[in-house]
Amino acid sequence: MADEMVLRAQKFVNSTYGSRTGLAVDEDGRTGWNTMYALTRALQLELGIAPQSNSFGPTTLNALTSKYPKLNASTMPSENFCRIIQSAMYCKGYDGGDIDGKYNARVQAAMIKLKTDMGVMGPYPGSDLTPKVFKGLLNMDAYVTVNSGSGGIRTVQQWLNGRYVNRQDFYVIPCDGHNSRDVAKSMLFAIQYELGMADGTANGLFGPGTQAGLKQHTVSAGSQGTWVSLFTAGMILNLRPVNFSDSFGSSLADSVVRFQSFAKLPVTGVGDFSTWASLLVSYGDQSRRGQACDGVTKITPARAAALKAEGITYVGRYLTNPSTTSLPEKAIQPGELKTIADNGLRCFPIYQTYGRDASGFSYSAGQAAGQAAIKAASDHGFKAGTRIYFAVDFDAYDYEVTSSVLPHFRGIKDAVAQDGNRFLIGVYGPRNVCTRVGQAGYSTASFVSDMSSGFSGNFGYPLPADWAFDQIVTRTVGSGDGSINIDNNIASGIDTGQNVFDPPAPQRPDVPFDTGYWSQLLADVRSYMESIGFAESDGRIYTTTQCLETIIANDAAVTNTARAYGMRKALIQTSAFWEFRHYGNEDLIKDAWVWFYHKGYMPDWAKDFPKAEVLRDSSTGVGQIFGYVGILAWNNSIRTGLVTGDLKDTDKDADIFEVWNKLRTDNQFSLSTVGHIHIWGSDGKPGGDKEDPIRRPALDYTDAETYELLRRYQGPKEPAFTDAKKRMPLYSIFEKYNRMMR
Repeated sequence: MADEMVLRAQKFVNSTYGSRTGLAVDEDGRTGWNTMYALTRALQLELGIAPQSNSFGPTTLNALTSKYPKLNASTMPSENFCRIIQSAMYCKGYDGGDIDGKYNARVQAAMIKLKTDMGVMGPYPGSDLTPKVFKGLLNMDAYVTVNSGSGGIRTVQQWLNGRYVNRQDFYVIPCDGHNSRDVAKSMLFAIQYELGMADGTANGLFGPGTQAGLKQHTVSAGSQGTWVSLFTAGMILNLRPVNFSDSFGSSLADSVVRFQSFAKLPVTGVGDFSTWASLLVSYGDQSRRGQACDGVTKITPARAAALKAEGITYVGRYLTNPSTTSLPEKAIQPGELKTIADNGLRCFPIYQTYGRDASGFSYSAGQAAGQAAIKAASDHGFKAGTRIYFAVDFDAYDYEVTSSVLPHFRGIKDAVAQDGNRFLIGVYGPRNVCTRVGQAGYSTASFVSDMSSGFSGNFGYPLPADWAFDQIVTRTVGSGDGSINIDNNIASGIDTGQNVFDPPAPQRPDVPFDTGYWSQLLADVRSYMESIGFAESDGRIYTTTQCLETIIANDAAVTNTARAYGMRKALIQTSAFWEFRHYGNEDLIKDAWVWFYHKGYMPDWAKDFPKAEVLRDSSTGVGQIFGYVGILAWNNSIRTGLVTGDLKDTDKDADIFEVWNKLRTDNQFSLSTVGHIHIWGSDGKPGGDKEDPIRRPALDYTDAETYELLRRYQGPKEPAFTDAKKRMPLYSIFEKYNRMMR
């Protein structure tokens, strides 16, 4: 809702400073960062700072402190300077008078109210505006509770401001009743100040000096003073039901016991180092030895013995490995689950692919992830009831959780439901991600990436109520053949993993498509393509439905090729569908030019096209295959004995045209050629853009091998790598239905 005085503030800053600072704001009567930035630039201009920027940083603060350590009616340098203050007051929700350049009684009373809300009337009494308060005035922090903020947290925020605002690196923090990165960091500064660290030495980090100091400041029943205040502040910021106090009583001791039990700390009832650490940083006391671990290394008998000696029972292992160049043992290896079970360990599975930023998360991608994880878990032998942890391994901001992560997990949940809810859903990620996914009803337990303490989703958020594993530190255990690098995890007991497994699923060849699945397949493919920007009809020649119909109409060629050479149908289906869906008018024109070239004539309308005469070849047909690529692929299969026939020559126009025209007009031949191109690609593309040979397509192909082959189909350069990542969910969709049929 527009505010008339905010609108007046916007008009003032635009008319007075907009052309000079290079930043004009929308005059909409709504407070926002751009308005605060414009006021900050106006202040910098008045202070003589050039060039101006959006940041109220050290330069602005130092200049303000030097020139105007106290601003009031008698020290105000100009009316416009005062109008900047008055405008900022309105943007912050306080009375700024008439924005008339007068620091009068109205403005002074509002300034006292602002400083009271900040908690800084003690160090900054009266109505003077001091530099750090000015800095707090020109941001979007709130100093009253908002969005159901906690009164207890606001009391802590005000206390921190009032006690430490005069320290060099401590700035006014919000008093909105919510913990946050700034608030959590302010707690570390407060600890360091109370430990006696000088300005410039205190840095807000949980380093060795801070840890050593905390070990000397255990608080317990009967303790009083500032350290108890800090300890109760830490409890409150972690949403524990205690009162802010400087006295450690019996009720606080009871709350500490409950917190320690919840976080699986030694239950002492006192504020010892481990408890301090868990309150202040996400990873807590990293000297703790957890009962769980996760890692990217195969568990051998020697490594299993090393883990048991370390006190570890639960081992997290990855269902798949999308990498083609590193971590060869990241995914569960053949026979590994038996080794785990035989050595008295238990396994909990993790599913992670390429999701290192929000762009990899969507409803459709979640559906595909759920389908792929179910397949992988079943193939490895995990029984019904196993919980699979789906990874969100990046610093997801809260708005990204809303826009991308939650829809992704809704897709996972729907995929698991469609499978009959055989498996449970877990979430791996920062605290905020885990909490919100769980609260949305999309997961049943959390595997918390607390080791990433700098993540915005960990800094200032409490441990999720449903945490099962808490990842706190990387360490190496064992020696010799038993040496293994792990992420050590605290276990809550919610999830005890699995130690009895079904035999690995047999690898069966694919069978003809069952048309009863057509509508479901089409819905999944359309949903996924729409999620990556391909509407059903988007101006290209063929719609999503038409492209998929063409693939399924020629299923016999796909099935026969896949069965003949021991590959998955989804490899052929994915490459062909992806290419056909991209077929556009420009491709149609190029095909026409190739036809004209080989027929030796060109129509009048095409004669003036530049270089039309040199179009000897083009990517054509359902698989969008060049004639010369088709020749190289078939030649490779002939030479290696997969098929019989005469070799063709890519230097001969007649051979190029023969193969090109067949690819263009014969969908069954084109789809069979897709399979031979994948074989040729795995053999290193002899005669083409050479690549290192890899294993030929097989029924037990890994995700990493599938990704690599899909990438090679498109080429050795971008966008082949990016597109291969987009093709992988499509592969999972096709494989989902193929698997159900076989």
